Amino acid sequence: MTPELAARLAAYRIELVTEAKEYTLVARENCFAMLHLGERSVPGIGSAGMITDHGLTYLVWREGEPRLVGKRSNVAAGPQAVEAIRRFAEDLKEAVAGS
Repeated sequence: MTPELAARLAAYRIELVTEAKEYTLVARENCFAMLHLGERSVPGIGSAGMITDHGLTYLVWREGEPRLVGKRSNVAAGPQAVEAIRRFAEDLKEAVAGS
């Protein structure tokens, strides 16, 4: 991750959690997403999700209802969780784009 990208993420209170060869896990509060850094000029952003007591979960809509679904869980997502993930994903996109 470049120092410039790290600074833009920090401006949105998004923290680097861990890095691997081409991927970086970022988070804010209990929301997270993976960035694919690779050789692209702009990192690819994976789906945003939420860290819960049952591990990493992703926001999934089933039969019109929001759910937090992970390897070991499938629970209803309340309006606060949906809004937190939405805000995090929007802020992450803006930070990566350089806004």
